[in-house]
Amino acid sequence: MTPFGQRMRAMRRERNVTQKDMAHAIGVSAAYLSALEGGRRGRPTWALIQKIIGYFNIIWDDAEDLIRLAERSHPKVVIDTGGLSPAATELANLLASRIASLSDEEMASLAERLRPAGR
Repeated sequence: MTPFGQRMRAMRRERNVTQKDMAHAIGVSAAYLSALEGGRRGRPTWALIQKIIGYFNIIWDDAEDLIRLAERSHPKVVIDTGGLSPAATELANLLASRIASLSDEEMASLAERLRPAGR
């Protein structure tokens, strides 16, 4: 599951909305919505994010947070270190090889160190 999918599922459940009803309202299939929530689909398009924001009637700050989550929610990330230092390549490879064994706390700590200030 991606951060975006997790947030969307939580909003849907808070409002007691089924995937089928939401999918129909925003013009996608229930299967697509399920895959998006479950992290089996890539980042949603800008247009779809806007439909979701409208569907849930999300206001400014919450909408910006949802957009940021979508930007960080591609389930299959490729890191191109071509042209970067050997240290960058090593870091990318270490993360790729170890991410499955990191605890939630370790991942949160790394993400906090890498996240831009104020986000």
